[in-house]
Amino acid sequence: MSEMLIDYYKAIEDSSVKMLEAALAKDWDGVVRYEGTCAVLIEQLRTKATEEELLPEHRREKMRIMQRILRNDAQIRCLAEPWLMQFEHMFDAQPQFMH
Repeated sequence: MSEMLIDYYKAIEDSSVKMLEAALAKDWDGVVRYEGTCAVLIEQLRTKATEEELLPEHRREKMRIMQRILRNDAQIRCLAEPWLMQFEHMFDAQPQFMH
């Protein structure tokens, strides 16, 4: 039954890889879509983790998966930063209205 729990970690990692691939392709809608998938999976993982524990032999695999997810996240942030700054400047360029 614990294999189910590790499968959530694997699915989150898979979505993070897809997010990175979308970011590399500058497909920001895709990044947002996969980010939503990750959020759903994380919530499902939280629920499942209250029902069962990870087997000791899966804990090491979980740590490797988490490290890869963090690396993917860091790369996505580096790729998104210029896009976010450009997006921010679009709002800075809007005329300010006085109330």
